[in-house]
Amino acid sequence: MGFAAAMSEHPLATHAVGETVGAILDQIGPSPDLAVVFVTGAFAGATEDVAHAVNEMLQPMAFIGATAVSVLAGRREVEEQPAVVLFAANWSGRLRTSAKVIRFEAEREGDAWRLTGTDAVGSDGTLILLADPFSFPVDSFIGELHRRSPGLTVVGGMASAASGPGGNRLVAGSETVTRGAVGIHLPAGVPVRAVVSQGCRPVGEPLVVTEATGNLIAEIAGRRALDRITETADEADPQDRALMAQGLQVGLVLDERLETFGAGDFLVRNVLGADRSTGAVAVGADVAVGTTVQFQVRDADSADADLRSSLAGRGGQAALVFTCNGRGTRLFGDAHHDATVVSDHLDGGAVAGMFCAGEIGPVDGQPFVHGFSTSVLLFDDR
Repeated sequence: MGFAAAMSEHPLATHAVGETVGAILDQIGPSPDLAVVFVTGAFAGATEDVAHAVNEMLQPMAFIGATAVSVLAGRREVEEQPAVVLFAANWSGRLRTSAKVIRFEAEREGDAWRLTGTDAVGSDGTLILLADPFSFPVDSFIGELHRRSPGLTVVGGMASAASGPGGNRLVAGSETVTRGAVGIHLPAGVPVRAVVSQGCRPVGEPLVVTEATGNLIAEIAGRRALDRITETADEADPQDRALMAQGLQVGLVLDERLETFGAGDFLVRNVLGADRSTGAVAVGADVAVGTTVQFQVRDADSADADLRSSLAGRGGQAALVFTCNGRGTRLFGDAHHDATVVSDHLDGGAVAGMFCAGEIGPVDGQPFVHGFSTSVLLFDDR
């Protein structure tokens, strides 16, 4: 029973995987219920060898992995440098479970995708999902999963080591592939909990969309959407006004039955642009008339506060962390921010993760792909 995480920054992949597997064996022993490996781009070509070594030496019951531009373990983040991270979990007694490894593939059929592997996913429990952004339609996939299995939690991230098709690697048990997605399904009853921090804070007041088509918002509370943005900026303090100019976001309320709205009640999406002649504003999601929206801004302080708030009151002994490749030193200036915050929250528990080209996690019980966010899967053994 237990959890373990290890990272090696040795410049040779063979040594790095040996060090991480050795550390896991020292902490919890062989044949864990699940293992997840993250390999940085410097070792992408050696991923198959890394996975083979983990299988041979650690012999995990269920095993997946992905390549990433940067990785984290414990309180450390290694950005764009050679590193291997390995996470393992063991349950025992009544919690001992048989986690299931699943490969997912997608093929174009006209304007649609034909997805394979979805039938292997349970109707509830938790799916840890790692996907290649160049060959797999994650938005469509998790949308279909939610329609079929609304009780299923999906959490994970998109491989980020490559800038084009074929460059990423995904691990599913004894296989290493360059496309599609891989996952581990944990059945209901395994004590895990997903937490998503979108890293924003609101500006202005919540208002209702009164005219919209697709992702174009024409009117908010009876006035042109662009006028509402201008009005919000005029009423904001200079700091918020500057943040709005750098990159404005909009929060979409998913549960209109709520009387008041907090950070976890909004799905945050980018404001993509505006048409000054019509006053319509394009956002990164379709918006229905009647949706409550509130504009949002993001900076290092907001991202820090939101991550700490999202984790508050949520216990755990270990965590898998899927954070955006635009965070780290790019957002916070200093290294190790997300790893440190999660590690401090768990009081030294096992923490491992990757920097993603898109983070996957639930908002109001529904899975979404996020950007500039941190999605955390918290583990317990009780």
